[in-house]
Amino acid sequence: MSDFKPTAKTKIKRLNKRAHYDRQSTYAVLDAGIVAHVGYVFDGHPYVTSTSYWREGDRLFWHGSSASRMLKTVRGGVPVCVNVSLIDGLVLARSGFHHSVNYRAVMMFGQAEAVTDEAEKLKTLEAFTERLFPGRWAEIRPVTKQELKATMVLSMPIEEAATKIRTGPPVDDEPDYELDVWAGVLPLKVVAGEPVADPRLKAGVPLPDYLRGYDLEAYGGRREAAE
Repeated sequence: MSDFKPTAKTKIKRLNKRAHYDRQSTYAVLDAGIVAHVGYVFDGHPYVTSTSYWREGDRLFWHGSSASRMLKTVRGGVPVCVNVSLIDGLVLARSGFHHSVNYRAVMMFGQAEAVTDEAEKLKTLEAFTERLFPGRWAEIRPVTKQELKATMVLSMPIEEAATKIRTGPPVDDEPDYELDVWAGVLPLKVVAGEPVADPRLKAGVPLPDYLRGYDLEAYGGRREAAE
């Protein structure tokens, strides 16, 4: 697994000690997230669109309605910038200037293309579902031809990317460590609540095992290990 080579767009200059160009770090962040922001230019204006995404090997995928302006624009080879950011904690320092955020962020550049083969498209949608809910694809009814036609899937090779990560406590000016001011980290994490059944759920249908103690990052780690 080769590292990413920093380019003029991806070379991190500000606080470059937080930079990571290895695929392992990058993929660990991608596999822990759900939402990406896709930046592109349409009709001379910049746009950023939020979308769910998934990764298969060295490619990033996202999908939506075949009528989506973003998807129709991007599939034509328009350069895009895709960002994924995860917030792990709020960092409280002894001065306002040194307050910070613990985070994991990935920035990727490339060109996306539409997945047009029906069998391949169906396979990638299965991978997306299984990424979030391992075992669910076999439970749900099959996708219809009309649903598949109404869905566009885009694929982008992950070739130009940079990851930036901040961890740890605040970094204060040395004299400030003597101040009587609390400092430290307030951890933040997306936690799944108790599943809420559909009011029209058929009686006797049990809660799937994959929703018990749901943890997306744990699923991502298991999937990564299986590749």
